Amino acid sequence: MGAAGVAGLVEGARPGAALSRRSRQRRQGVRGAAALALAAGLLAAPTAAGAADAATCRTAWGSTDEVALGLGSGAVTGVRAGRHACFDRLVVDVRGEVGGHLVRYVDGVTQDGSGTPVPLRGGAQLVVVVGAPSHDEGFRPTYAPADARELVTTTGMGALRQVAWAGSFEGQTTVGVGVRARTPFRSFVLRDGATSRVVVDVAHRW
Repeated sequence: MGAAGVAGLVEGARPGAALSRRSRQRRQGVRGAAALALAAGLLAAPTAAGAADAATCRTAWGSTDEVALGLGSGAVTGVRAGRHACFDRLVVDVRGEVGGHLVRYVDGVTQDGSGTPVPLRGGAQLVVVVGAPSHDEGFRPTYAPADARELVTTTGMGALRQVAWAGSFEGQTTVGVGVRARTPFRSFVLRDGATSRVVVDVAHRW
């Protein structure tokens, strides 16, 4: 995805609210710091800064939009989720480099392109937009969910209630996430050679 596509990722998911130059620089700086922490092995450690405290489940996370800008030409290959002690984790797997992502609470998730509403269980809804399509350069699918309404099993989860497909359109893929309530969340990208993983952690409580 080129720079224009990344800008469309942000502006398309949040009409009329383009990021200012200062805001973009600030967010890029935060992502850069996260990347350095990951390289040092800190994000994977239970005591990492910003991670949930297993004893109290307190976090420094918030519930405002999380945006990461970037360039990439990868393709989505899967979506998975799991429960942790204090949060549920959603992972979007990408083959290659992901071209940015956006995560935000919305009043309702809609299908890419058509604008058709995506029904979701739960008391609140998150939209996850990833800067990578679900097909390769020859438009052959790299990810085709068996059930677009239930991408993962959410039984026994503390926060996640439903994860549904919202389409892949113009170089980006959108997933709708129904959650128990508008609890804090965080997002970041893990990179491992030829793959990237967009990670979204949603806290079980405030």
